[in-house]
Amino acid sequence: MPYRKTNDIEKAATMPRRATKIVATLGPASSNPEMLEALIREGVDVVRLNFSHGTAQDHIDRATMVREVAKRAGREVAIMADLQGPKIRVGKFAEGKVFLEHGQAFILDAARTELGDVNAVGLDYKSLPQEVKAGDVLLLNDGIIVMVVDRVQGQQVHTTVKLGGVLSNNKGINKQGGGLTAPALTAKDMEDIRTAMAFKADYVAVSFPKCATDMEMARQLCNVAAAEFNHKPGLIAKIERAEAIPKLEEILLASDGIMVARGDLAVEVGNAAVPALQKRMIKMAREHDKVVITATQMMESMISNPVPTRAEVSDVANAVLDGTDAVMLSAETAAGNYPLETVREMAQICVAAEAGESVKLETDFVGKTFAHIDQSIAMGALFTAHHLGAKAIVAMTDSGSTALWMSRHLIQVPIYALTPNVASQRRMTLYRNVRPLLMSSSNDRDTALSDAEAQLKKLGIVSSGDVYAITCGEPMGAPGGTNMMKVCRVS
Repeated sequence: MPYRKTNDIEKAATMPRRATKIVATLGPASSNPEMLEALIREGVDVVRLNFSHGTAQDHIDRATMVREVAKRAGREVAIMADLQGPKIRVGKFAEGKVFLEHGQAFILDAARTELGDVNAVGLDYKSLPQEVKAGDVLLLNDGIIVMVVDRVQGQQVHTTVKLGGVLSNNKGINKQGGGLTAPALTAKDMEDIRTAMAFKADYVAVSFPKCATDMEMARQLCNVAAAEFNHKPGLIAKIERAEAIPKLEEILLASDGIMVARGDLAVEVGNAAVPALQKRMIKMAREHDKVVITATQMMESMISNPVPTRAEVSDVANAVLDGTDAVMLSAETAAGNYPLETVREMAQICVAAEAGESVKLETDFVGKTFAHIDQSIAMGALFTAHHLGAKAIVAMTDSGSTALWMSRHLIQVPIYALTPNVASQRRMTLYRNVRPLLMSSSNDRDTALSDAEAQLKKLGIVSSGDVYAITCGEPMGAPGGTNMMKVCRVS
């Protein structure tokens, strides 16, 4: 069935309300402007550019296309630049791949320059011999191949294959339990940050951070690169190293959000540990007013099948029920056969899961104190709107902070963030239950409130007789100045 285009007003009026956001990775299957437009119209909120593939110009061209297509679709979406991080990988094989038998000897050789064979292969990561010892367990290709280190001789790591299979070019290496010291930010990442800032990426995802210092360095590099563009991106820490778990809170506090990157994390800490860690990370992020993305293999089977498995449906739904801000698609939209169907299925799962959520605002606020007036106003608006059965909560915000605070609590009332700042609008597309809208600013409070209601009515969000709560600041236009809440009934 052909995709039917709708305008923004029709879309707002007819689409089921969905609080959880969808991040989709751009790739060969979705780089066609027509397909990308369909994905955005179907509900993609954030487009991920994977810097592990492609040139700087490729990413610049794709970012330009995303902006143009989003404008044509009548929606703003955020762009997330996902840095490659350190390449802890084997080298290449003479025949592209080898089959390793259980029990055979195999050498990982940092000094090897010739192509690999069934006995040995070179290493992209030259420090591996200095960082492993006899008895260590190495997991290759996302844990499909398992080797135990027998001994280290010079630049050679001698191993015995414990779980065999096909090993092909440039597959990744993890050490069970963590411990590889590759820096989170490589020279390539630093250059990629400059590229991402040139097209004003809304978020930068940092791969393999081990501590807060990694994120602080990334922020400094982003701020320097973005200074000439008067731009500041949000920073997302991808939690995928075992070393990051004991330092999770400090990493979180140094970031604007985290990604539960379940692929590499599962390889390092074990598959069984990941579900509990996922719940812990989502809870901690919300408690610290940070955003959280749940990623990796969420709809993996839809790379080649038009419908998800029951397990995938439950996986996405459980992440939604845990309170994640967003669920992410990787190869499903980048290289899969059914990118549009995948986004549609994921959106439906999110809506169904959200319908089963229970609102516990009173419990959320027990024992809590708020140090800032604007945060107190945000919490008051949530409480009032919930108990009045309001049609909407409206936050007039420049930076988006008020909307972020509101979005940390589960509530069935939709939050609309009105901002004159397009960068803030794009950034807020990742916040759970927040629909950011661009609105011209006015320094007159009554004019601003009247304009806000007129925009809500135009979009079909409220109609005559509806009650909504609205927050703003006086004097108007002062950042961080939300100090007023008003309950309004539409005339």
